[in-house]
Amino acid sequence: MKTNFFKIKKIFKKENFEINPDIYWRIIVIVFLLLTIASFVFAYNLFVQINDGDISSTQNNSEKVGNKEKGKIEDALNYFSEREKKSTEILNSSFSIVDPSL
Repeated sequence: MKTNFFKIKKIFKKENFEINPDIYWRIIVIVFLLLTIASFVFAYNLFVQINDGDISSTQNNSEKVGNKEKGKIEDALNYFSEREKKSTEILNSSFSIVDPSL
């Protein structure tokens, strides 16, 4: 006589519970290819815009500079030209300090 009291049935276990890495690699390759194609399209679009001149040029920016900005730029240029004169005077002057070891 057989007793079936302690027999455990495996009800919750799936038969094929293995991960298929082939599917994930295909997804990664497809995403990589889509990103590569999108980057080429973006770069080509940017290249066409630059060649057509759609991006604002520096000539328009120089016309927008007001009188206050021009005054500040001139003050800065004067300051640096004075510094350049002082540095050339310092470099060209003779040393008045005598070496005590001589």
